[in-house]
Amino acid sequence: MTQGSFTLNQLNLVVRDMDATVAFYRRLGLAIEADPGAEHVAVTLSNGLLLEFDTTAFVQQWDGGWHGGTGGTTILGFSVPTREAVDALYANLVADGHRGGSSRTTRSGELAMPSSTTRTATASAS
Repeated sequence: MTQGSFTLNQLNLVVRDMDATVAFYRRLGLAIEADPGAEHVAVTLSNGLLLEFDTTAFVQQWDGGWHGGTGGTTILGFSVPTREAVDALYANLVADGHRGGSSRTTRSGELAMPSSTTRTATASAS
């Protein structure tokens, strides 16, 4: 099998708070169907990628060797058309109770890397 024959088709993230995670990604425009308190949620994105979220309690269902924590640091970038739109979206996410932070200068037009500073918003409500 050659390297060019692989296609990323699934991304599974382990989350501490499913309800906050679902609310966060819904604010970013994802059409996620999930009942409150769900332990596993999946959504197929417009590009065909299956994005799944599992609670820390549910991980043992598919990974018996998992020992806790959050599973590591993961960054998902979303393209946003302008620096101003990034700042507005960031402000709305933080106002909704999601944690935010700023750091180094980078390119504009990405949620994880907006305007003149990097702004990140996480799905865990503060």
